[in-house]
Amino acid sequence: VPNLQGPRYISPAPNGGFVVSEECGDVKVFTSSRKLLCSLSSKYGHWFGNPAGVCVDVEGSILVADEQRRTVHLFPEHGPPICLVSTGLRKPIGVACSSFGHLFVADAGENCVKVFKYRVRPP
Repeated sequence: VPNLQGPRYISPAPNGGFVVSEECGDVKVFTSSRKLLCSLSSKYGHWFGNPAGVCVDVEGSILVADEQRRTVHLFPEHGPPICLVSTGLRKPIGVACSSFGHLFVADAGENCVKVFKYRVRPP
């Protein structure tokens, strides 16, 4: 995949595609045939400081750690972005999510992994 602006982190997406964060301050979504599907900045009108870790949850939402803004945002397929974590992070660089609704954030500023619950499934 050419023409990326400082690719940083990458995550597979459920549809066979993938998501890439770029140093220039954007996150791009590609199809399984490696064609650009969208830019999260353009699609959502969202400004990133320095997007780092990315992952995709079981519902197809994209989660992005923003190292500069010290936040983690969720970008659903439909609807506006949701800020999941806005305090308590010093340098979030990696994210992963479980099928049980747990969000794992690698915080390089505190040399630890922080765990959050962001979705509660009905019993």
